[in-house]
Amino acid sequence: MTAQMRPQMAVCPGCVAAPSEAVEQAPTEARLALSLPTIHCQACISAVERALNAYPGIHSARVNLTLKRALIEAEPDLRAADLIPVLEGLGYEAHELDLTALAATQNDKAGRDLLMRLAVAGFASMNVMLLSISVWSGASDATRDMFHWISAAITFPAIIFSAQPFFKNAWSALKVGRLNMDVPIVLALVLALVTSLWETSLSGEHAYFDAALTLTFFLLAGRYLDYRTRAVARSAAQELAALEVPRATRLLDGQEYEVPVADLAIGDLILVRPGGRMPMDGEVTEGHSELDRSLLTGETLPVFAAPGTAVSAGEVNLTGPLTIRATAVGEETSLHRMADLVAIAESGRSRYTSLADSAAKLYAPGVHILSALAFVGWYLYTFDVRTALNIAAAVLIITCPCALGLAVPAVTTAASGRLFKKGMLIKHSTALERLAGVDTVVFDKTGTLTAGTPQLVNLDEMASSDLEIALALATPSSHPLSVALVRAAREAGISPADVTDLREVPGYGTEGLYHGRRVRLGRAAWVGAAQGSQTTAWLDTGEGSKPRGFRFTDALRPGAAEAVRALQAAGKDVLLISGDTTGAVEALANRLGIEKWVAEALPEDKAARIQMLADQGKKVLMVGDGLNDTAALAAAHVSISPASALDAARVASDIVLLGQDLEPIAEACGVAGQAIRRIRENFRLATLYNVIAVPLAVAGLATPLIAALAMSSSSITVSLNALRLKS
Repeated sequence: MTAQMRPQMAVCPGCVAAPSEAVEQAPTEARLALSLPTIHCQACISAVERALNAYPGIHSARVNLTLKRALIEAEPDLRAADLIPVLEGLGYEAHELDLTALAATQNDKAGRDLLMRLAVAGFASMNVMLLSISVWSGASDATRDMFHWISAAITFPAIIFSAQPFFKNAWSALKVGRLNMDVPIVLALVLALVTSLWETSLSGEHAYFDAALTLTFFLLAGRYLDYRTRAVARSAAQELAALEVPRATRLLDGQEYEVPVADLAIGDLILVRPGGRMPMDGEVTEGHSELDRSLLTGETLPVFAAPGTAVSAGEVNLTGPLTIRATAVGEETSLHRMADLVAIAESGRSRYTSLADSAAKLYAPGVHILSALAFVGWYLYTFDVRTALNIAAAVLIITCPCALGLAVPAVTTAASGRLFKKGMLIKHSTALERLAGVDTVVFDKTGTLTAGTPQLVNLDEMASSDLEIALALATPSSHPLSVALVRAAREAGISPADVTDLREVPGYGTEGLYHGRRVRLGRAAWVGAAQGSQTTAWLDTGEGSKPRGFRFTDALRPGAAEAVRALQAAGKDVLLISGDTTGAVEALANRLGIEKWVAEALPEDKAARIQMLADQGKKVLMVGDGLNDTAALAAAHVSISPASALDAARVASDIVLLGQDLEPIAEACGVAGQAIRRIRENFRLATLYNVIAVPLAVAGLATPLIAALAMSSSSITVSLNALRLKS
């Protein structure tokens, strides 16, 4: 093995971006990342961290429950492939992630940056307010001027730093010839500062530095509320790229060489051991095994693989070593093409126009025109630039869209808090707005409506002697049906028979000796049974009698039936689209009362079906959990994934279902509708406020300070109305 050929995974993400001299130094520590889609609580974290930290060569291991990911610091020669069996032995599914692909998503400082700007604005505002109180209390002449200049010295740097997001957004809009909500905000701030500086330089009685800082603080509070309603933005396409295997074992002249996947070429022979994921698309040339395609197709059970079987990147080899001849590598693999589908779908969803943006298009031009007319009118009436400027500033401040800016984030924060208590995490800023308009709900099958694990259904039909033999044969196997059989038999109090010489035949089943005769548990053709359902395991007791069949079904996820009924009762069309076999999908659809269903759908088929519904004018909610659902989740009008979903699926979705129960999905649609009604009420309150306040400002009856206080009052009213949604 050429372990020295793996520098990218043997260094930290920061070193990857460092100068080449630093990268070429021998690494002293490796950093590895593992995706753990099945962890769900603190006990899981403790078990995983305890097992990893006890493994030889690991310096430290930390588990992030939110991202369902373990970050490991270890000796340079330790590989993720060595750790995956350890976690699987504990019952946790694990996949290696490429740290270099994730590095770009690890450095988002937007939340901390916004919070820092909010803190600076708040601190400066309090200090300037204290100085203003002295002026209001009667300070005059030189003392008043000194307080005003000190206020100016505090306000200007504070606003230059704190209000940067508004300045940048306004400039970006003006550069392309359009107006957004930040343009009148910036004009109000600039005019308040200019007016205050003008008054201070002329030794005027009033300066409005406190108003400018208060305005900045309230607006930043709205932005931070908005930010807190969604997770840090990370691209699902990047998460898919991180799932691509970073290294592969290439066979050359009978020797094995570990090489980066980027070095593979079409025609190369690749060895994939049991438990490994396919690093490329190809065709099996040697070996027999079973493939777990659930990430790509949603198929519940493994698929038999033999020479001539086509495989795709991302599939997991389960039982026996396979030699694969590469037919597509790099950007041509099916996994990479899926990432491209997701990126395209995400870009389409980002074009959704929120209610706040729509209001800004109408609001911003009117504010600017009104303020300009007030300035011109008062200047022509008084020929006093100072008076005209004060009134224009008051108009801009009193009409500043702070209430409009808070209308959406205040409601979404309240609604998000309510849904979080019900087990749903809202990730995207416009998810509630889009969820309110949903008229069609599309469910995936495996892992979404079902638990994704088979359950034995005919245990009571089997003789205890047959169960004892079957338990002995199934215990050493990791096949999903074997695991389900072992679980059901042990729960029934069955003890394994004394079967010796146990041997698992990759792709077929397990055999052994019992009282001198060969017994087998596995595929129908292998044990001599008639070909039956894929969800049946067959037992041959070696007595010459007919093989016995163990039948399995996929268990429903809690709340699945209730969620479907509630959505149908609310007048929404419910569809089932799955990559599983026709029989399995039809049986589940009949079980849940879903009339429209599609089986054996590839990832691109799911995305295409979502797009077709969208073209028909439908607003589609997609609920899915697998890699094969990622493109459809991104393409849907709004999407939900369970917390147990793969990283890429959770990132592509707008809402994460934190628990196992699906029933909150229907309630979320109802809460979304209430949220939209509250947002519209807030818009009406803001409009009513402007109808009353603007004429007063235009008439010269409100100074910029009074305008700032009125604006703050409207913001508080909007926030209080939003809090009604929590009940």
